[in-house]
Order: sequence, then structure tokens, then C-alpha cells
Amino acid sequence: MDENMNENEVQDDIELTGEDNAVEPELEEIEGNSNAKVKKLRDKLKECEAEKMEHLENLQRVKAEFLNSKKRLEEERLKDKERAVNDQIEKLLPLCDSFHMAMANKEAWDAVDAQWRSGIEGIHAQLHSILSSYNVSEVSPLGEEFDPQQHEAMGNAPVTEETENGKVVQVIQNGFVRTTPQGDVLLRPARVIVGEISNE
Repeated sequence: MDENMNENEVQDDIELTGEDNAVEPELEEIEGNSNAKVKKLRDKLKECEAEKMEHLENLQRVKAEFLNSKKRLEEERLKDKERAVNDQIEKLLPLCDSFHMAMANKEAWDAVDAQWRSGIEGIHAQLHSILSSYNVSEVSPLGEEFDPQQHEAMGNAPVTEETENGKVVQVIQNGFVRTTPQGDVLLRPARVIVGEISNE
């Protein structure tokens, strides 16, 4: 009986060992397939990550371009608005000149009816109030050094003093400057006569 048991045990061992040999290649094959699938998935993940980064970079670039365009458009809109305001102000400047010419002759101005003169002065004050509301100031550069950026020379006048040479000796028409947050804008240069010392 012991012999039979020993034979059965040996046979079971043989059968078990035989099964192990058959199962091992199958496990290796499954494990190999799994590793290949994992590698494939990792490669796909890397590819997706690279694609994601590319899309993010494109999105950031498009967003930056959009913000820059929006900023440029806003700046252009503000410049256009400022130009429109300046154009409207420039249309009022001949009125200022007319008032100056009307009031320039002091004797004639004082001889006019007091009520009429008072009305005209009131209108003149309103005009200056409108210009002031837009930060516009009148410029009369009499006695200043001639500056071609700020003044328009209408001619020269002979002077005898060296200190008057190259300076504004007469203002034919006042200039106007508008102060803005971006700086001063010359609406109209002052028309002037410049002193020139004679060499004779």
C-alpha cells in the first residue's frame, strides 16, 4: 500500500510539474502582452502630453495676440477721440482771433456802447471758458526765444540790441496749446516776427 501511495505521489508530482511547464509560457505571454500594452499606453500618454503642451502654447500665444490687439485698438480709439476733440477746438480758434482783433484797438473798443461791449466781453469769456474746460491755453511768446517747433515765423524785424536777436519781437497771432495726460499738444503755432540784428 505504501508503494501504491508513493507511486501516486510521484505521478501527482509529475503531473503537477508538467502543468507548471505548460502554464509558465502562457503567463510569460500574458505578461509580455501586458508590458507591450503598458509601453504602448505610455507612448500614447507622452504623445498626448506633447500635443496638450502644443495646444496650451498656441492658446497662450493667441490670447497674448488678442490682448495686444485689444490694447492697440483701445489706444487707437483714445487717439481718435483726442484728434476729434482737437479738430473741434481748432474750429473755434478763428473766433478767438476775431475777438482779439475787435478788442485790439483800445480807443475804438472803449468808445463802443458800454452794454454792447459788456455783452461781447461776456461771449468772449464763454468762449475762453469752453477752451479752458478742454485744458486749452493761449500762448503769446512775446520776448521769448524763437522756437520753430512752437512758433511760425512770418518775417524778421531789424533790432539794435543783441539781447533781442533771435527773439520774438511781435506776435501777429497767438498760439494755442492743449494739455493732455499724454503731454502738451500744439493746436496752432503762434505767428510771430523774429528780431534780427543788423550787421551794418
